[in-house]
Amino acid sequence: MTHGAGEQAVPRLGREELVDEPSQREVLSHEVLQRGHVQTLVREEFRLSGDVTLTRDFVQHPGAVVVAALNERNELLMIRQYRHPARMLMWELPAGLLDVEGESPWDGAPRELAEEADAVASEWHTLVDVQNSAGGSTEATRVFLARGLTPVPDADLHERDAEEAEIERAWVPVEEAVAAVFAGTVHNVGAVLGILAVDRFLAGSLELRPADAPWQAHPRHADWS
Repeated sequence: MTHGAGEQAVPRLGREELVDEPSQREVLSHEVLQRGHVQTLVREEFRLSGDVTLTRDFVQHPGAVVVAALNERNELLMIRQYRHPARMLMWELPAGLLDVEGESPWDGAPRELAEEADAVASEWHTLVDVQNSAGGSTEATRVFLARGLTPVPDADLHERDAEEAEIERAWVPVEEAVAAVFAGTVHNVGAVLGILAVDRFLAGSLELRPADAPWQAHPRHADWS
């Protein structure tokens, strides 16, 4: 890279330096604008630095988990359901909100896999963490890899309702799922992240983290120590 006169050099960073860090700014005021069923719209005034203060509206969200359930044939268990804001029937990976009080993400993920896909897994790892829209929401999502899959016993099957009552399930080869992502026919962010991460894992270029790895992007599950 070349630099013009008076232009500061742009540093080059490696893996060990590319780390998002917590930054707690002083909150001067907090106002609830609208409380919804799952999400809450709030307005906060905070001190950016020195005498600079800003006001921002954003959505408070409990966060979510996504499960990339992979079988021994390198197929992903995918589901299709209606998403009203998008007005679409969307192919996704099993997923759900972290809205059970006191439940950890690594407990929530198996629950969602059982409820949405009628499956249980014996082996769990963390694939990827994402802050869905950091400029406008606290929503954080963790994508898990689940292997060693078996069906939920008939007696323990979850009775799905609302949009989940229409869920369809299918096994999709990973290479076909990747092709769908780049063809622009799969849009769900959790599905896109999970599919591409699993593809990297199968290529041998992704080091898995434990299922209970610290989750820096989630305010309730971060471990800054």
